[in-house]
Amino acid sequence: MSRITGDSGSATGTFRRALQVSPGLREGLLVVAGLALLAAAGRVVVPIAVQITLDQGIQRPGSPQTGFVLTTVAVCAVVVLATAWVTYLMNHRLYRSTEAGLATLRVKAFRRVHDLSAPALSGERRGDLVARVTGDVDQFSIFLQFGGMLLVSLCQLVVGSAVMFAYSWVLTLMVWAVFVPLLLVSPPMQRRLSQHYGRVRARAGDMLAATGEAVVGAAVIRAYGAGDLIGRRIDTAVEEHRRAQSRAQRLVAVTLSSGEVAAALAIGGVVSLGVVLGVHGRLTAGELVAFLFLVTLFIGPAQMSTEVLNELQNALAGWRRALAVVDTPIDVADPGEAGVDLERGPMEVLFEEVGYAYPAGPPVLHGISAHIAPRTRVAVVGETGSGKSTFAKLLIRLADPSSGRVTVNGVPLSEVRFSSLRKRVVMVPQDGFLFDTTVGANIRYGRPDATDDEVRRALATLGLRSWLESLPQGLGTPVGQRGEALSAGERQLVALARAYLADPDLLVLDEATSAVDPATEQRLQQALENATRGRTAVSVAHRLSTARAADRVLVFDKGRIVQQGTHEELVAREGRYAELYAAWMSATSSGAGAP
Repeated sequence: MSRITGDSGSATGTFRRALQVSPGLREGLLVVAGLALLAAAGRVVVPIAVQITLDQGIQRPGSPQTGFVLTTVAVCAVVVLATAWVTYLMNHRLYRSTEAGLATLRVKAFRRVHDLSAPALSGERRGDLVARVTGDVDQFSIFLQFGGMLLVSLCQLVVGSAVMFAYSWVLTLMVWAVFVPLLLVSPPMQRRLSQHYGRVRARAGDMLAATGEAVVGAAVIRAYGAGDLIGRRIDTAVEEHRRAQSRAQRLVAVTLSSGEVAAALAIGGVVSLGVVLGVHGRLTAGELVAFLFLVTLFIGPAQMSTEVLNELQNALAGWRRALAVVDTPIDVADPGEAGVDLERGPMEVLFEEVGYAYPAGPPVLHGISAHIAPRTRVAVVGETGSGKSTFAKLLIRLADPSSGRVTVNGVPLSEVRFSSLRKRVVMVPQDGFLFDTTVGANIRYGRPDATDDEVRRALATLGLRSWLESLPQGLGTPVGQRGEALSAGERQLVALARAYLADPDLLVLDEATSAVDPATEQRLQQALENATRGRTAVSVAHRLSTARAADRVLVFDKGRIVQQGTHEELVAREGRYAELYAAWMSATSSGAGAP
């Protein structure tokens, strides 16, 4: 699995890749460029009007030409209004195209996160992933709000320079001579800014990850009085972000102050040399005033371009991080149209010399071979870290084996289309994750088109009608964020009902009865009995009461299956299962609960 990085690259390379991922960004670019050119041309009309008014209207031999002046001003006013309208159209078109393109990037990034395997996601902090597909993309969205101004500024530089050159090539060369050194220094400064803003976006991800973890784990933090420890972690993340931002802003301050110095030199030089040229009759008063107007139109875009380029580095850093999510290779890929659809019916599972190692970690499964017959209930037992949950992840293809293969009804799992696999094979995870909605809506995730009556019938079949009636609002009872309004056992009941409603042929239960009270466990065990009846079921068993009710037991130890058979067979012979069962019985009889 390739870790999500977001390494820096060239700006053109980033733009090229972004246009591939979000082709909507291209829409209307020619129209935007044309409108930007019109807006730039409209802005140089005022200096030209000033020159014409002074030289041909006010300073014309004889009396001032009032009618000519008023006509010129009126035409200029119309052009200014038209320029404002053109600028509005340009920005509107630009925002519409860019936001559509960035929305595509967000969607693709979110979907890629969901396509990554469980081991791949376990190596990433959730807060950082959220930052990549929200805040980092937002950063580029903010930059694009200035994109229209940057485009107009560049056009304004070109058009303004042409008009300035028409008035005085000497003054134009002097202005450019002042700004050329700034343009030569800009590329290396932008590269350094790109590196600094890359660190800023990374530290922003760290800060969001630390803050999100503290919010989610608030109850544990309070329970253990760990507020100071977590507070120091958040303070460190905030401080690291501040330092990274400060280092980047110092470079920004240098570039902005350089622009201010260049602007002052340019204006001072134009005034001084312009007066000399005027005295010698090479420049009229109107042309000198118009040239000063044009210089301000030149300086503004030059300074804005520097500032926008600084923001561009921050935006590119965020964009690279978002694109890195999209470009992360999928290590557990859907075969798609070339894949196989599983037929509905009893499901047989076969593990053939399966080995597995987590990314950059040692092997955790070694040569696992197991046969799970159709419509049998299999319990997978063993100490923590023995490989039970990894076995379950391979069974539902949240990960692929490093060696060997897993087949269902004779078909390798890697050849089964996800759309078929997710319907036929369903897992109830250990944490019983619930979404922040109602009990009924959470159960309906198993089959979105199910009616409330169908959900109630499913609960009744599982023996959970009385539990449903005990809820304050029945199926409409809110579960809260992550299901926190329900107990741990109730969350498992909802998760089990959700899986049952999906009606799979293979049901995988990962520690489904862990961390529940005895009364809820009894209700849950009855629901499990009803849910697994008539279908193939594999239970990763924390409490050996689950193994006692299974048709077959697989005993894991240090990543290997060391024993398999029925509960009675395994208890009767010496071995790991007998030891685990004796320890469990001892703990249960002493009131300590299952180990």
